[in-house]
Amino acid sequence: MAEVIIQDGETLESALRRFKRKVQQEDIIKEIKKHAHYLKPGEKKRLKQALARKRNRKKRSRDMD
Repeated sequence: MAEVIIQDGETLESALRRFKRKVQQEDIIKEIKKHAHYLKPGEKKRLKQALARKRNRKKRSRDMD
């Protein structure tokens, strides 16, 4: 869990900026999105394969250039 303690003389904006950076470093948003809805095992497998195909296509197109 991301936690930021506001220091003496620190503005709320800078503390919020530090908090956002910390949340992004810990991949909290990514985890929340991942657990937002349930995927059946078959759907998860299809999604994983589709992402792999997309990565491979992208890699092949870079290699050709």
